[in-house]
Amino acid sequence: MSNDDAMNGGDAMASNGDESTQHGALPAATAAGYPQARREPSRREAQGDVFVDPYEWMRDKSSPDVTRYVTEQNELFARRMAPYRDLTKTLTGELRGRVHETDMSVPVRVHDYWYFGRTHEGEQYGMSCRVPVQGDDDWTAPHVDPDAPLPGEEVIFDSNKEAQGHDFFRVGGMDLSRDGRWMLYGVDVHGDERYDLRIRDLATGQDLPEHIDGVASGGMITPDGQWVFYTKVDEAWRPYSVWRHRVGTPVSEDQEAWRENDERFWVGVGMSFDETRIVIETDSKTTTEVLLLPVDDPTGAFVPFIPRRQDVEYDVSFASFEAEGAAGIEDAKDAEGVAGTGTIPVALVIHNVTNPNFEIDVIDMRLHKPPYALGEGQVIAVGSPAGCEKADASQRSLPVDAPFADPRNPAILQGLSGLRIDGIGMYRHFVTLEYRADGMPHIAVMKKSAARRAFLDGKPWEFASVLPNAADSAADASACETKLYTIGFVENPSYEAPSVRYSFMSFTTPVQLHQLDVLTGVDTVLRKREVPTYDASAYREMRVWVRARDGQNVPVSLVWRRGMAPALDAAADDVQARRAAGAANAPGSAGSAGSAGIAPADELHIAAPSTESMIAANRAACARAAGDAQTADAWLSQDDPQAPAMFITGYGAYGISSDPGFSVARPSLLDRGVVYALAHVRGGGEMGRAWYEQGRRDHKIATFTDFIDVTAALQAQGWVARSRTVACGGSAGGLLMGAIANMAPYLYAGIEADVPFVDALTSMLDPDLPLTVTEWDEWGDPVHNPAIYRYMKSYSPYENTMTAAERNARYGTTHFPHMFITTSMNDTRVLYVEPLKWMARLQEGAVGADAIARIEIEAGHGGGSGRYHQWEQVSEENAWTLATMGITR
Repeated sequence: MSNDDAMNGGDAMASNGDESTQHGALPAATAAGYPQARREPSRREAQGDVFVDPYEWMRDKSSPDVTRYVTEQNELFARRMAPYRDLTKTLTGELRGRVHETDMSVPVRVHDYWYFGRTHEGEQYGMSCRVPVQGDDDWTAPHVDPDAPLPGEEVIFDSNKEAQGHDFFRVGGMDLSRDGRWMLYGVDVHGDERYDLRIRDLATGQDLPEHIDGVASGGMITPDGQWVFYTKVDEAWRPYSVWRHRVGTPVSEDQEAWRENDERFWVGVGMSFDETRIVIETDSKTTTEVLLLPVDDPTGAFVPFIPRRQDVEYDVSFASFEAEGAAGIEDAKDAEGVAGTGTIPVALVIHNVTNPNFEIDVIDMRLHKPPYALGEGQVIAVGSPAGCEKADASQRSLPVDAPFADPRNPAILQGLSGLRIDGIGMYRHFVTLEYRADGMPHIAVMKKSAARRAFLDGKPWEFASVLPNAADSAADASACETKLYTIGFVENPSYEAPSVRYSFMSFTTPVQLHQLDVLTGVDTVLRKREVPTYDASAYREMRVWVRARDGQNVPVSLVWRRGMAPALDAAADDVQARRAAGAANAPGSAGSAGSAGIAPADELHIAAPSTESMIAANRAACARAAGDAQTADAWLSQDDPQAPAMFITGYGAYGISSDPGFSVARPSLLDRGVVYALAHVRGGGEMGRAWYEQGRRDHKIATFTDFIDVTAALQAQGWVARSRTVACGGSAGGLLMGAIANMAPYLYAGIEADVPFVDALTSMLDPDLPLTVTEWDEWGDPVHNPAIYRYMKSYSPYENTMTAAERNARYGTTHFPHMFITTSMNDTRVLYVEPLKWMARLQEGAVGADAIARIEIEAGHGGGSGRYHQWEQVSEENAWTLATMGITR
C-alpha cells in the first residue's frame, strides 16, 4: 500500500501488480451460469511494471468470439431481468403517467421567427417548428396549443421521419441563416458521435446535394447562408481541423481553414453572439485559445484574440454600450477623456490568469487595436482563490469554503464561500451574471444603463440576484430555503430582447421557465412543467454536510417522501425550527461534527465513521455468525431493519457540478420509501476550482473516499439501511462506482455502473485511443510520469478487483454488491471493452460477484435513442434497483 493509500484510511485499493501476473496464469475460471470468457494472457508493460491482462482480446470488436460473448451476456441479462418484467412495466406506466406525451415548448425568437418544439403521443422523437414574428416589436411569445397548429406554423425538422430505418438517431446541432431560409443540421445514426451534415432549403424542404459526412457535432452556417464551417476528427476521434465549404459547390473543393496540432486540444467553431465574427475555440482540460475571423471575410485567416498560455482558460464575447439615448444613458466621460455619449464597443473576457476561480474583465475596444491581453480592462467580478493550487501561499492554505471578499466585486458577491465566476452576458437593455457560491448556482442581473455608468466611473457593478418569487409556490420556497435548486439563464439568443429568460427547478419542483423584465423587475412564469398525479408537498428535501476523513465538509443533497423516512423527517424539522428561531448549527454545537472551514451554519452537519471502526464491526458480526453466514451475510446483522432504502449517486470529475433537479422517474422510487441522495464529491465543481483540484490527478482518490464517507455517515445516523443501499454513477461516475465496489463493498447492496471508465490505466497508457491525450490533464500522464502510473494503478477498478478471500481478509466480509452494468458497442468516450473486461473479471468464480450487463449494439455513450426506449430502460434500471433493495412491487 502506498503512503497515499495509507493516508486515506487504509481502504484504498490494492496495488496488485504481482497478483495480476498470477491471475493471468490461471486457467479459465468463469463461475457457473455465466458466459464463459477465455483467458488469453496479454502483457502490459510500463514504468518497469507488468500487468498480465487475461481479457484484452475483447478489444477486437470484429472478433466472432467478442460477438458471441456480447450475445450471451445480453441473453443472460434478459433471463435475469425476466422476474422483474412486471415491475418494469409498472414503473414505465407510472413514468408515462407523469408526462404529457403530446406537448410543446415555449417559443423563442430568433431573428424573424418564433421557434419551438412539439412532441406527439406515440412518437419517439420531437419536431422543430416555427411561425413568423408579427413585427420588429413582437417580443411576446405566441401561445402554442399542444393539439393544434398555429396560423402560419411550419415544421422545419421532424426527427421521427428522419429517423425512419435507423435503430439509433441523434441530431448533432442545427444552425440557421439570418433570413431563416437555410438550415445546417447533423445526424448520427450509429451512436459513434460522427455526424453527417446536410444543408436544407426551408423554402422547398429539400436538402442540397452536397454531403459532409463523418465530422464532429456542431458546425455553423454564416448569417448570409453562403458559407458553412465544420470540424473534422482525426483517427483518435479528436475534433482538430476546421474546414470551410461554399454552399452550392462540391465538398471536394472544401478548404481547411485552421488546424490544431496539439493532441491535448479539441476544436469547435461557431458564431459570436453579435454575429460579427466566426469563432474557433480550441481547448484542453486546462488551456483555452479563441481565434476570430470577421464574418464579412469568410475566406480570410483566423487570428487569436489573445494567444494561448499554458494552463490559462478564457472566453470572450462582444457587445457595445450604445450611444446616449439608445438606452437612456446619461452623459459621462471615461478616465481617458473619451466622451461617454458615444457608442463604446467592448470585449467581455472571462479568464483565470490572475484568479483560479475566474474573473471578468471588460475591455474598451476604442482604446487600441488588437491584440489584447488577459487582465486588461476593468475588473467587474473575481472568484475566490481559497484553497486553489495556483493561489498565493496565504490563500492556498485556506479551506475551500472560506468566505471571500474583494472591493472590486459587486455587493452580492461579498463574503461568499467557494465563489466561482461562470459567465457574463450583455444585451441591449441589461447585463447578466452567472456564478457559483456555497455549493449552489446563482444568477444576477442589472440595468445596462447602470452598468455603463459604473464602467465609465470605474466603480463596482451593482448586480441584483435572481430567484423566483417564493410566494408563488410552497415548493419554490422550500427549494430556496433548503438551498437545493438549479437555476440558470436559458433561451436568450437575441441581443435586442427586452427581457431575459431563466429556468428553475429542484428535487421537488418541476422545471419552470421564467421571463424577467430587468427594467421593471416584473418576473413572469412562462411555463411550469405540469406533472400529472404529482404532488410536490408530499416530498421533503434537505442538504447535509458530512465531515469526511480528512476533515473537509462534503455536501449531500437528499429528497424523500414525507412520512416514509421518520428519522430524516425529524432531522429536517429540527433544522427548520432552528432556522426559524435564528439558531446556528455552528461547528461544535449540538448535532455538529465540526468543520474544516465554514460550511453554512444553519444546515445539518454529521460525521463519517472511520474505516477501521466499520471493518471492526464487520469482523465482530462475522464472529457472532455461524456457518457460511460468517463471511457472506454477517454484515446484514448490523442493520436497522426499519430504516429506509437509499439510492445514492455522484460524479466528481472534470469540475462538473451535479445540482439538484427534477426527474419524472424518481417519484416511483420515493413513493416506495427510497431516500434519494446526491453526493457532491470533490472532483466536481460545486465549490469552485479548489473542489475540482482536490479530486483530480494525484488527488483522485478523494473523490472515492468522499462518496464512501457520505454513504457511511448517512447509514450511521440510522437514516437509511446499509443492506438496502444502492449506488449509481456513469462514465467517470462509473469509475467512481468501480472504485467504491473495491474500496468499501460492505456499504452497498448493489451498484449500477453506466458506461463505466473502469480500465482507466490501460486507456491512459495508449495515446492512440480516442480521448487519451486530452484526458491526461484530468487524470495525469502515466506514460511519462512514474508516480502517476503508480497512483492510477492503485485505484483503477478492473485490475484491483479482489477475490472473495481477499475481501474477507481486508474487510471482514466476503460481501460484494450486486452489479448492474451498461455499455454500448459504439461508445467512443468509454470503449465497450472496459466494462466488458470488468464483467468477465467480476464473473470469475473466485471473485464471487453477482453481475449482469445490458450491452447496446447500436448506441453510443448516452445509451439508446428515442424517448419511449429511454423510459423503458430507466424503468428497467429502477426495477433492478428496487428488487436489490428488497422492494418488488
